[in-house]
Amino acid sequence: MVNLLQRLGFLLALVTSLACAQAHADALSDIIKHEKIKVGVSLFTPWTIQSSKGKLAGFEIDIAKKIAADMGVEVEFKVYPWEKIMPALQKGEIDFIAAGMAITPKRALRVDFTQPYSESGVTLATHTANTKDINSLIELNKESVVIAAVQDTIGGDLAASVFDKATLTYFETPQLAEAAVLEGKAQGYVASEAMARIFAMTHADTVDLPLPERLLTYKIAFAVSKGEQPLLNFLNAWIVSRTADRWIPATESFWFDSLEWQEAQ
Repeated sequence: MVNLLQRLGFLLALVTSLACAQAHADALSDIIKHEKIKVGVSLFTPWTIQSSKGKLAGFEIDIAKKIAADMGVEVEFKVYPWEKIMPALQKGEIDFIAAGMAITPKRALRVDFTQPYSESGVTLATHTANTKDINSLIELNKESVVIAAVQDTIGGDLAASVFDKATLTYFETPQLAEAAVLEGKAQGYVASEAMARIFAMTHADTVDLPLPERLLTYKIAFAVSKGEQPLLNFLNAWIVSRTADRWIPATESFWFDSLEWQEAQ
């Protein structure tokens, strides 16, 4: 009798667990039902840019709008500081993250990644005048040199290993890190290649990209909550389709290979 009750208890717990998992893993149905998809973004130029009036633009904004249009639903953007965007996904505040997020094993413990839809890397932007006499990374890696980075990013983590002897200064936002370089408070800034390139193009008289190659290359993907397989399947299919018809590469080129988009802001 005891064994039977134990088995029944185990089966009940298993059924309950499966039911909860099924209820949780139904974000795609909820999106279709409510005709709205909630997308989490973070402010990293040119991934996502916010004007003084609050208007959003950028590569990820165009991406999410296209996804919503292909689904036949509206899109609602929610802007988060970088360190709060994954917790927001885990809490169910958003359906997926579109924020130039690099795929890493550590992050994959917390979220499920789609296949990559873009590639980027980490590089170094420097204050031209303040580094004109420096000819190598070794010369930058000393205590008298200040290197800026954004906390909790791939660039920030890499800066700690590449410039282990330099004075590292971490900032909450890319804007603050860039300002430190422009004001001469930091000689270098370790950041995503895309952000560093835009930074250098925008301030060509002050900022340089001295390295011929990336410090690190990584793949970028959307992130969804654990177990959201139907939504993951849809996003993967969307990536395959929009890569094949060249929509993603064309949109990426517009945002990353020139400053034409600045004229429309």
